[in-house]
Amino acid sequence: MVSDSVITYQRLAEQIVRNVEKVIVGKPKVIELAVIALTSQGHLLIEDAPGVGKTMLARSLAKSINCTFKRIQFTPDMLPGDIIGVSVYNQKTYDFEFRPGPIMAQVVLADEINRATPRVQSALLECMEERQITVDGITYAMPSPFHVLATQNPIEYEGTFPLPETQLDRFLMRISLGYPSASDEVVIMERQQYRRPIEQISAVAEAADLLRLQETVKGIYVDSLVKQYIASLVEATRHHPEIYLGASPRGSLALFRTAQARALIQGRDFALPDDVKALAEYVLAHRLVLHPTDGSQRSGRSLIAELLESVPVPGAIPKR
Repeated sequence: MVSDSVITYQRLAEQIVRNVEKVIVGKPKVIELAVIALTSQGHLLIEDAPGVGKTMLARSLAKSINCTFKRIQFTPDMLPGDIIGVSVYNQKTYDFEFRPGPIMAQVVLADEINRATPRVQSALLECMEERQITVDGITYAMPSPFHVLATQNPIEYEGTFPLPETQLDRFLMRISLGYPSASDEVVIMERQQYRRPIEQISAVAEAADLLRLQETVKGIYVDSLVKQYIASLVEATRHHPEIYLGASPRGSLALFRTAQARALIQGRDFALPDDVKALAEYVLAHRLVLHPTDGSQRSGRSLIAELLESVPVPGAIPKR
């Protein structure tokens, strides 16, 4: 029997999803993935063309949980201090005081992150991984909860600095919204005729509710066979002939935690192999470094799909 706490927080997660759906039309799966990343205490990379709703997704998530929100538009001339903050001399107190940058918010949209220089990307890396910043030798803790949604345009490369593998590995998941269908696009136009939908939604939860939801996710049961399935799948990425560098143990942990979050959102207090299969593409594909080929190189997502077909699922009847 499912515990009352799981039922309570499943309903809370559903409320967040439904609230965001009032702004983002026709993308229930993408919204669920974004909420899974949020409840798993991980950061999200959204890779898509301009104008499909990446900013609205971040803003509606932040508004749904009543968290502080900041948007950082990355440019090549940006310095680390522009995002983490600086120490300024106060003539009244005759001392330096720290003025925090926009990264000190609970939900941060890092827009076009690949336009930032490696120096700025490394500063963001400490915030994401260590959940702290260091300015003039003094360490400041990030607010709680702390969630980064970063975007990048996969088409335009001029004036960009591709994210290194260490930075990509810090993102729990990578997703894309894609274009809406024709019927959904009509709904979008109708909803925005007089007012923007983001102005009409209100909070359905508080930051404290999200923190309790994240703690509840950690208690979702994962059987040893499911853990072994995750380990086998990640291990397979390290031995595939087309993959130069497979997923790290951080990938295993990410798949483990997101499977717990998906189970809770589905109303279960235990994770299934189906949770792992549903999330593997979004959790593992961006962590792979593929061998350079003659131009016929497949994507990381297609390779993960192939591995899902070949790695045995616990409890399944083998195909003859």
